[in-house]
Amino acid sequence: MSLRARFMEDLKAAMKAGQSGRVGTLRMVNARLKDVDIGARAKGGEVAEDEIVSMLRGMIKSRTESAAMYRQGGRPELAEKEEAEIETIRGYLPAELDAATLEAATREAIAELGAASMQDMGRVMAALKARFGAALDAGRASATVKTLLSA
Repeated sequence: MSLRARFMEDLKAAMKAGQSGRVGTLRMVNARLKDVDIGARAKGGEVAEDEIVSMLRGMIKSRTESAAMYRQGGRPELAEKEEAEIETIRGYLPAELDAATLEAATREAIAELGAASMQDMGRVMAALKARFGAALDAGRASATVKTLLSA
């Protein structure tokens, strides 16, 4: 089942179950997805699944930053709301690679490409994205590549 279909099915189920927090989060995800689709019309249609995953990761990042700011500002109730949204959104992401697997794959890509410096980071990242697709968290992968190339 595609992510779009899962969003709609889960939204209906949450509405029937009276889960107002989940309903709000799923409506927000659907609204963001429509915005992304509108932006992609120039390219010729709906966005692909990997772009939806990227959109979801961006939503998680912004909510993580918001939750941190709410905690700093003494508003734990708002931070908890953001964190609940993060958990709901995370349920739609593919399983992420664990640290050991990511590091091993990065070392393998560096060896295959003969990467030796930070100038090769783009090539290494492209190889990792091609290999893992949506399962790759680009932020974590970037940090791992930087660490290994600068060592």
